[in-house]
Amino acid sequence: MSTTTDQTQPPPTAPDDAALKARHRAMWALGDYAAVAREVIAPLGPIVVEAAGIGPGQRVHDVAAGSGNVALPAARTGAEVVATDLTSELLERGREAAEAEALTITWVAADAEHLPCDDGEFDTVVSCVGVMFAPHHEAVADQLVRVVRRGGTIALLSWTPEGFIGQMFAAMKPYAPPLPTGAQPPPLWGHVDHVRDLFGDRVRIESAVQQDLVVDLFATPQHFVDFFKANYGPTIAVYRHIADDPGRVAALDADLLALAERFDRGSGATVLDWEYLLLTATRT
Repeated sequence: MSTTTDQTQPPPTAPDDAALKARHRAMWALGDYAAVAREVIAPLGPIVVEAAGIGPGQRVHDVAAGSGNVALPAARTGAEVVATDLTSELLERGREAAEAEALTITWVAADAEHLPCDDGEFDTVVSCVGVMFAPHHEAVADQLVRVVRRGGTIALLSWTPEGFIGQMFAAMKPYAPPLPTGAQPPPLWGHVDHVRDLFGDRVRIESAVQQDLVVDLFATPQHFVDFFKANYGPTIAVYRHIADDPGRVAALDADLLALAERFDRGSGATVLDWEYLLLTATRT
């Protein structure tokens, strides 16, 4: 993996973009996202590995890897894995988990919009509810295409706008700061048409399916609200933004609770279906 960039890379990060990325980095370090990855969405990593056909000897890049939800199961197959993420605290949690299993993974702090990799360096590039949160979607798509070899695989798993997490972000939007100029909403990655527009004819989409992650961790809808207020960086950041307004805090509490109650299909324990788009493509 190279630490240099070539002439096709985006220009150096502007000061305002650097400040935006610093805020993103700090947001994802809030709470305990590793607990969310481990306790709530752990099944998604192996789903991406299987969809991408990852196996022994393949060179795999997990972009916006967090604490290794895809990187860890990919490494278990015998693949050569590089995991990058903007937030070094999350990478450290992944490194600890990999060491506990004696898995070899290269962990690198890097911006998904400016990957420090050579052109065509990887056989497979993947991201699981990761790159969707980078603010500039076209810049991310350009990087995903650039670092995978021709004929290689791109596999992405993203929350849909209509699904539970997409609707959670919609519920939080009135309480959050406005998106910076040029930034796009993360759940757009959950629409295949949006992804197709981003990649254009640089890839051939092989499959795009909407599926549900069944989440039965939470005893009650209130348990979900409490867990996300304590552990999920974007939720924590929104609550901090309105912390000096108790009325708005109470209103957001009520909106998130109503969301969980609306999606709850359990009888007794809470059961939530979190819809995502699983997309695989081949670089042309």
